[in-house]
Amino acid sequence: DMKIKVDFDLCESNALCEAMAPEVFELDDDDFLQLKTEHTTDENVEDVRRAVAACPRAAISLVEE
Repeated sequence: DMKIKVDFDLCESNALCEAMAPEVFELDDDDFLQLKTEHTTDENVEDVRRAVAACPRAAISLVEE
């Protein structure tokens, strides 16, 4: 499995990641990004990869554990 990392200094909370992988990324009521899980699964990994690619600030990365 891979670990999902977010650089919150880069994150603009534009919610593209939430649109791609709502099971992993969520914006709270204050528009701050929350990670629902830090780990990829067989079910979410393709969605997470799309979210990584879609992020305009390159704030999301996948790290080998």
